[in-house]
Amino acid sequence: MLKGLIGKKIGMTQVFDENGAAVPITLIEAGPCFVTQVRLPEKDGYSAVQLGFQEVKQKRLTGGQLGHLKRNNLPPLRFLREFRSKNPEVKEGDVMKVDVFEVNDRVDVVGVSKGRGFTGAMKRHGFGGGPATHGQSDRQRAPGSQGSTTTPGRIFKGKRGPGHMGNARVTAQNLDVALVDIERNLIGVRGAVPGPRGGIVMIKEGRKQ
Repeated sequence: MLKGLIGKKIGMTQVFDENGAAVPITLIEAGPCFVTQVRLPEKDGYSAVQLGFQEVKQKRLTGGQLGHLKRNNLPPLRFLREFRSKNPEVKEGDVMKVDVFEVNDRVDVVGVSKGRGFTGAMKRHGFGGGPATHGQSDRQRAPGSQGSTTTPGRIFKGKRGPGHMGNARVTAQNLDVALVDIERNLIGVRGAVPGPRGGIVMIKEGRKQ
């Protein structure tokens, strides 16, 4: 059975466990999601399920997107995501809700991290910076010397330095499901989830259980 949903991050709060300890959780409005396509190995070369989330007005989608959804009489959906699954046990047109998960399940949550713009090497990679003494006046947050002499006479590709930070796909692995609210389509996972409030995330069955 496919255990996966698309959701919208609401924010963080806390709940209390049976021992009275406060547990920080992230609330995600997950589903209802519609099965928009089932990919099969004999036809597509791999096995996966495409889910759709968040109904919108028809004018928000292109003709091709609307035609893809109308094959199964589905409403206009803004977000489509694929979930790999060998035995999905679902068919096109099905509706999936948060009841596919249970409390104490382990999940991976995939999202896009907050963009930080152009940042220095200390903030981006945790570099220590230069010494704050011995006459230095403007090198405290600089990464220091990176290159070499004649050989190779350049910086190798991939060298850590200043640059664009964030706004990248991030997976938070093996998070514990602490809350499942079927009536309000809410799922609460223990700990933090990548992305800002209102960001779209994918909730999958944990791979490292």
